Amino acid sequence: MKAIVFPGQGAQFSGMGKDLYESSEEAKAMFEKANEILGYRITDIMFEGTDEELKQTKVTQPAVFLHSVILAKVLGLKPDMTAGHSLGEFSALVVAGALSFEDGLKLVYQRATAMQKACEAAPSTMAAIIALPDETVEQICAEVSQPGNVVVGANYNCPGQIVISGNIDAVNTACEKLKAAGAKRALPLKVGGAFHSPLMQPAKDELQQAIEATEFHTPSCPVYQNVDAQAHTDAEEIKQNLIAQLTASVRWTQEVQNMIAAGATEFTECGPGKALQGMIAKIAKGNEAVTVTGVQGLA
Repeated sequence: MKAIVFPGQGAQFSGMGKDLYESSEEAKAMFEKANEILGYRITDIMFEGTDEELKQTKVTQPAVFLHSVILAKVLGLKPDMTAGHSLGEFSALVVAGALSFEDGLKLVYQRATAMQKACEAAPSTMAAIIALPDETVEQICAEVSQPGNVVVGANYNCPGQIVISGNIDAVNTACEKLKAAGAKRALPLKVGGAFHSPLMQPAKDELQQAIEATEFHTPSCPVYQNVDAQAHTDAEEIKQNLIAQLTASVRWTQEVQNMIAAGATEFTECGPGKALQGMIAKIAKGNEAVTVTGVQGLA
């Protein structure tokens, strides 16, 4: 069975999507529709912008979404199951038909602007922790956290790689303790704030209204969602999980394990970057039945 997976924030690069725009009339029309919906020419930033311009959350998220969804559409990808990492879950829902392209883009832009505001309201950060058991990371985060200074496990990417998220002081303290506990690396990430942590509550409140006002449909295939790593086909369940996602952990390791258990043998990462391919290869290590590939543009 074929699983199509979609990357999240951090996969962006200057020039992304330009090959699609220039070689496909269908892609060009979708990009121009996006420019119209957003009210500015995001294509100019995607195709010619600097890394600094692309790094702004309010630009990054719609840019990665557009690259992923338009590429899947042009290639005619038909998944048996699908999933996305954080932001990528919106791409997965559009490709599975649970959301229209237009509504998906509007929600992604609202999500991005709400997250940007939450980041500016509370100085916060994230850090990647390498080569420690999940339980050790969770235990140390719990020990460090206190009211007004929290740190939590945010992204369970693959065995031995967790991203923690929270207030700057709490993340820094946790990094020191995690290194003392044996982490190979505790690497601060260049991000705008504490995604997938309680500090995103204001963004969640804002996005909830937008999601509840948007029409969702029964998807054409199961969509595995970040908050519980389970397959979903019920439109109302999908909505509620999408609302919860902003302050909840991304359970990517378990998602991929569950997709393999359900029969996935081919994973294709659709969109910019190759991060998910590396994660899936580690999650499926030793399982020779599973193949992992990626598509980033038109050959």
